[in-house]
Formats: sequence, structure tokens, C-alpha cells
Amino acid sequence: MAYSVLIHLENEEAVLGEMEELPASTANFISVNNPRRRDGKDLPFIQANVTTVMWATHRVTYIEVVPGEAAEKLVTFVRES
Repeated sequence: MAYSVLIHLENEEAVLGEMEELPASTANFISVNNPRRRDGKDLPFIQANVTTVMWATHRVTYIEVVPGEAAEKLVTFVRES
């Protein structure tokens, strides 16, 4: 299951992308697929044909996990009499 994430880098704009798994607390780098701006446009500091980028974790301020369609479906349990 891929996670949609918004990655905040030091002194750069936030990057939207997908991660196959969330990084462990001991990770030295993160790997992001399909990196792009929030509006879907290409990032100016990455070549246009790049599909996967790896950043050192010391450059990452924080990562937001964006809820997907599956996460937005709320399952509740209702007792019917």
C-alpha cells in the first residue's frame, strides 16, 4: 500500500509524492515516488523525467501523511435491535 505524503524540506517548498512504506525512526534517507509540487507541477530543482528521489532524513523537517480515498471511508459498528 502506497502512502501519499507531503514532505517538508529545509529551505525548500513542500513536496507531494508517494512512499511505499513510512520511514523507520532509524532511517538515514527516504525514498519518494512521483515527486511534484502541491499543485501537481514539476519541481524546479529536479529533472522532468525523474520518477523516484531519495533525500537524507537530516534535510526533512517533517512528513505529513495525506489521507487517501480508502482512509476517508469510515466504518462504524451500529447495534441494530
